[in-house]
Amino acid sequence: MTTKSQIEWTEQTWNPTTGCTKVSAGCKHCYAEVMAKRLKAMGANGYQNGFELSLLEERLSQPIKRKKPTTYFVNSMSDLFHENVPFEFIDKVFQVIKQTPQHRYQILTKRENQLLAYFQNRNVPDNVWLGVSVENIKEGLPRMEVLKTIPAKIRFLSVEPLLEDLGDVDFSGIHWVIVGGESGSKARPMKEQWALNIQEQCEEQNIAFFFKQWGTWGADGVKRNKHQNGKLLKNKIHHSYPQALLI
Repeated sequence: MTTKSQIEWTEQTWNPTTGCTKVSAGCKHCYAEVMAKRLKAMGANGYQNGFELSLLEERLSQPIKRKKPTTYFVNSMSDLFHENVPFEFIDKVFQVIKQTPQHRYQILTKRENQLLAYFQNRNVPDNVWLGVSVENIKEGLPRMEVLKTIPAKIRFLSVEPLLEDLGDVDFSGIHWVIVGGESGSKARPMKEQWALNIQEQCEEQNIAFFFKQWGTWGADGVKRNKHQNGKLLKNKIHHSYPQALLI
């Protein structure tokens, strides 16, 4: 079965692949890696290989069985566009997506070159939102520029963990920006002004902005449980959704 998600900006997770490898600074303290190792120890199905990349054909049909319109985050425990996932397998994922137009699929990657290559001669279904991770200037912002060239109904950014001030950013061509700090005992802090800088620019450029969480470090620079930090949100930081989600 697909899994009800604890991620604030989606409803269910669908993991036709599990496992991944690190490609950038945002991967340093990967939550999925920690969780996959825990699930392997518990004997959970699909995690026999821990965090090694695994293609799970038996999970492909899961969204077909759900008739209720649902927002799915595809591969919360992997990267669909990992270089070792054959395009033939990705085709199978998209066949399911096309078969289930009642659902909305959010697909996020850190591998913009694979994303670009895949859609070089393929169309993005209307019920797919394409996103890239943007954790910093050096690695994240170039991903955004590649994403802008791909014709998708909704293009979004997951700016989590936000590791530095992104400075002035041209968000044209992007519909939704999600911002969050890093969680876990080794989390790197996010400064309040970094998040506010992005929010202000989103408002100026008419881009939907979603503040997901502070993470382990609060706006006051104190390290604590991320759920406690959530109570410290100031009114000047908020969240909204792309218009397509509200219709």
